[in-house]
Parts: sequence; structure tokens; C-alpha cells
Amino acid sequence: MYTAYNQIRSKLCDLVMQLSEKEGAEFKDIAQKWYDTYFDTKANEKASEDMLAAVSKSKSPLAKEIMKQKQFLSKKSIWIFGGDGWAYDIGFGGLDHVIASGEDVNILVFDTEVYSNTGGQSSKSTPIGAVAQFAAAGKATKKKDLAQIAMSYGYVYVAQVAMGSDYSQCVKAFAEAESYHGPSIIIAYAPCINHGIKGGMNDTQKVMKQAVAAGYWQTFRFDPRLKDQGKNPFTLDSKAPTMEYNDFIMNEVRYSSLTLSFPDRAKELFEKAKQAAKDKYDYLQKYAKLYE
Repeated sequence: MYTAYNQIRSKLCDLVMQLSEKEGAEFKDIAQKWYDTYFDTKANEKASEDMLAAVSKSKSPLAKEIMKQKQFLSKKSIWIFGGDGWAYDIGFGGLDHVIASGEDVNILVFDTEVYSNTGGQSSKSTPIGAVAQFAAAGKATKKKDLAQIAMSYGYVYVAQVAMGSDYSQCVKAFAEAESYHGPSIIIAYAPCINHGIKGGMNDTQKVMKQAVAAGYWQTFRFDPRLKDQGKNPFTLDSKAPTMEYNDFIMNEVRYSSLTLSFPDRAKELFEKAKQAAKDKYDYLQKYAKLYE
């Protein structure tokens, strides 16, 4: 879809530039403003309205061609939505191709840490110790670090968010991702019915807040534009944990059930998971200092 949209808009740009050579100074000024804001969604909206009004007054055959595709004059915000099973696993090759392309496409990943729609199977996003289909004795291996893979490119906007923990950070991440001219990916923590949250799905905002407070989930933003300005592109938004890791996970059946079926293994895996979370936060702190 993005490729088709980009091609149509590129042809429109050529037509507008051709028409500006045939029209007067006022039209040329409007066309230049439209062209100058070509990649800016917000600024291009008004410029496109002015361009449409100017084109509609022209009698040129070029104007008629432009009017046929007038809905593509304004810059559109392109978003891809998907879950962690797609993003981390079966669709990762496609996702990686998109972010590596450098194109202006935004991706939002709803990270439920399990294949939610197909029966609750374990995915590469499933953390250590979580019980899921194909991981009945608790997943023994660490969660894939999708954000770090994306940040390694250096030109991809990357953010991890948890709306219930920090609403402002979440909104800021979406605004920054949309305004960035290039690929962006936002990974959002998404409590799921498969987690077996003891308070029920009505408590999801509270669960998000606790996930960050316990160091289970981290929130941060990586904006390549800041590096070009000589600033630190990485911002670690979440603070050091203030809640016990085990207190958080024991509120979810996907973890607490393991203590009943395999108590010794649960103790071992939960300790391993807790250390992995600590190591992740320590790593993110060091990562932030790389650009200082």
C-alpha cells in the first residue's frame, strides 16, 4: 500500500511542478509551499488545501489529471499494526525488511508476549518462566530484544511504551514516531486475557504501571534526529524498579500456575527472569551513556 501511495504522490509532484511552470506567480508560490512541506504531515495539510483550491481554478489539462488523484495531495501517515507473534516470529522477516528500507512507515506492535489469537502459544516475545502452549513447564529462554535490533540500524525511530504507566511518554512517542521522516516502530506492552490477570482485564492500566514499577517492562525512546543535532538520541524514561519483580508476576496465572505444577523449576526460572530484567535495565542505562 505504501509503495503504491508513494508512486501516485510522486507522479502528482511532477504534475504540480509542470503546472506551476504554466501558471502565474501566485500559483508558483502555493506550489512551492506544498513542495516544501511534502514530508510534513501536519504542515502539508494546509498547503494541500491551498494547492487543491489553486488547481481547481486552472483550465489546464494538467490540472484535470491532478484532480483525479486529489486525495493524495496531502501527506498521509502510514501505520502497520500487529501483535508480537507476527512482529517477533512469523512476520519478523517482513518487519525487518520494512524498517531496513528507510521508508517513512510507522509500525505499532501490541506486545502480549504470546500468540493471543491462535490459542496462547509461546512466541519469541514470551519471557522466561511464563507458561504457554508449547511451554507448559515455563519458557526457559530469554525474550527476543526487538527494540535493540531496530535501534541497531541507527536510522529507525524506536520506542517502548506502557500507557498505564506513563501516558505522557506514550503520547510523546506516537507524536515523535509520526513526525519522523523514516521508519519507526513502537512496541506497546499489552496485557492479555491469556495472562490470567487476577484482577481481571478491567485492571490492565494498573497492570501496565506495575509492570514498569517492577522492572518487568522498560519504557524508552530512540530518536535518530537528536543524534544529527549532536544530542543523545536515547532516552530511558522508566525509573529504577520500586516494586518486587516476583510480586508482580505472581498476580498472573501464566506465572503463578508454574509454582503449583513445577515448584522447583518455577523458583529457578523466576530467579533467572528477575536477573534478566535487572540486566536489561542496567544495559539500557549504559546504552544511554554511549551517546553522552
